[in-house]
Amino acid sequence: MSVSVLGVVGAGLMGSGIAEAAAESGKHVLLYEPAQEPLDRSRELMSESLTRAVAREKLTREEADSVLDHVVSTTRLEDLRGADAVVEAVTEDVGVKSRLFATLDEQLPEARFLASNTSSIPIAQLAAATRHPERVVGIHFFSPVPSMRLVEIVVGLDTSAETVSAAEEFASDIGKRPIRTKDRSGFIVNMLLVPYLMAAVRMYEDGFASREDIDEGMRLGCGHPMGPLALCDLIGLDVLYAVCDSLYEEFKRPEYAPPPLLKRLVVSGHHGRKTGRGFYEYTSSGRPTGALA
Repeated sequence: MSVSVLGVVGAGLMGSGIAEAAAESGKHVLLYEPAQEPLDRSRELMSESLTRAVAREKLTREEADSVLDHVVSTTRLEDLRGADAVVEAVTEDVGVKSRLFATLDEQLPEARFLASNTSSIPIAQLAAATRHPERVVGIHFFSPVPSMRLVEIVVGLDTSAETVSAAEEFASDIGKRPIRTKDRSGFIVNMLLVPYLMAAVRMYEDGFASREDIDEGMRLGCGHPMGPLALCDLIGLDVLYAVCDSLYEEFKRPEYAPPPLLKRLVVSGHHGRKTGRGFYEYTSSGRPTGALA
């Protein structure tokens, strides 16, 4: 049986994107946050994203309105009991996520899978908080979720074959291309991507080249659609720092260690595009402007 009703926990950038992508494919989405304000902001994010899709003629106005109609917001976790499966996209904090999975495991005994969108926390650690670890799996989306086709299916130590199949079927149903990975820090993409990004941060930190020349070098010289420092800002420097910490903790390799500049930006609240400042400064529409002080 395929997933018809999806529960999404967390209405931030990633949770909103997951909800939008699922709703666009015709799924009914129950989007949960304990407070109303993040849900209102999530609605704005989805509306802005869908308006851009209409402007690019990827959707009609009627189709965009239908996507929003497929998303029901709630501040009551018990409302997720009607979901066939759940994807969690809350803060990268193992304590927060573990407590959430324990609750979801108790309240949704019939859910086909309980998935985490984590980019750094072991799935086995989240599964250990539940009584049914075979239902826990990683479904790691990439930002911006509506337009990025890749999804990593992360198989925990106790994840059942049925759960993996259900997660891959769900990913395909919403137009994504699932790839399967073992449960180790960084999975496939971040384990390869992070050393490249951190090398760019160190180059900029050392004054070897300007941020613009670093980014243009990789964009024009290697055919990348975006330079590494701009990509750091898009991912979110706080998220990237957590991924670096996790990779370094697991493998103790210097290429995964977050450079001091990255830590300074994160603790100063400069997390990239979502806060208006990272390696670049951004307008409210997300366009880079000005110079980093």
